[in-house]
Amino acid sequence: MKENIEKRVVGLFILMLAILVYVAWSSVRNIKENIKDNDWVNHTHDVIIHAGDILSYLHAGDAALRTYLITGDERDKQGYRVAYSTMKERLDEAEALTRTGDDEQSLHQSFLSLQNLISDRIDVARSLVKAREEGGLEGVRRQFGSHPDIESINKIERSVNHVVEVARGLLRDRDKRQHLQALTTKMTVYTGLAVDFVLLALVLWLIKDDLAARRTAAQALEEANAQLEIKVQARTVELVVSNQSLKQENLERRWSHHALDHQLRYNQLIINSIAELVIVVTRALNVSRINPAVVQQTGWEPQELIAQSVDWVPQFAPDPSGGVATNPLTLALRDGRQILDHPAQLLARSGKAMPVLYSLFPLHDQDKIVGGVVTVRVQDGAQPISQS
Repeated sequence: MKENIEKRVVGLFILMLAILVYVAWSSVRNIKENIKDNDWVNHTHDVIIHAGDILSYLHAGDAALRTYLITGDERDKQGYRVAYSTMKERLDEAEALTRTGDDEQSLHQSFLSLQNLISDRIDVARSLVKAREEGGLEGVRRQFGSHPDIESINKIERSVNHVVEVARGLLRDRDKRQHLQALTTKMTVYTGLAVDFVLLALVLWLIKDDLAARRTAAQALEEANAQLEIKVQARTVELVVSNQSLKQENLERRWSHHALDHQLRYNQLIINSIAELVIVVTRALNVSRINPAVVQQTGWEPQELIAQSVDWVPQFAPDPSGGVATNPLTLALRDGRQILDHPAQLLARSGKAMPVLYSLFPLHDQDKIVGGVVTVRVQDGAQPISQS
């Protein structure tokens, strides 16, 4: 009888475990699919943003181009070129974003068609600029008469709007799919839990019946266990005292560890929240930590800069006397003095540089200088400088 009850209980527990494993597996699979869908949704929103940027830069470039055709101001000419160049970059990025997904082939083909329209639009703009330079306003009028640009702009706008509508349609389809996945997961979990509760109730009934049979046998052992219980209680008191002492010691260690971990995370949050570029260097001027502003401004990844010399990013002016240039950070750390708003050039990963102002704040450990914090501020209105 005892063996039969044990077999039934074990069999029911195995069945409950199998149901729980299936529910967990199904839930994890659906969660992974949901995460994948969320990544795809963010990716598609990025495509829509790029499409909007293309139209924005197109209109900005056209406005600057028309102003240049009227005034002949070189600044307007430069403005239209920058806007068109940025528009072309956004288009190339959008085309790359839709290149791999099977469900984005229609978007990819639309962007390829849009590339041709924009290339034609750029050619028209160049011809207008050339006509303005060679024939003045009269040359522009003749060029407009032979190549009106309204239709090309309308085609580009229609093409971009079509891309946005297709992307939104894909988002709606993916939203329906996620909703169905959520319902499936919900039904699977609820059904599995309901079946497990029924099986658990059956197991409890079997156990209760078995306990009633065992209770009689257990009463016979109570008297024999009475003396043993006294000894166990005495030993338990000793163990409780020892355990409390160990708990107190472990608690103090955990508090100390948590305080140190909190301080480290707090310091990292302070550095990351600073808008300026922050580079923490060692005494040997090797980079030990950077904030996200460095990555955003220069394009360098943290693993490319950490443990490297700080000379990679800020480049300092050469010695005016023609001698060997001395890194001003080396001298400042050696003397333990600050540097405030000194000019330099910020070198990006792309090879371009721009004028910046850098400052150095030495880090002291008691009476020793162990490193420094370099802050870099890009000068307002600074333009990138090509590196030859």
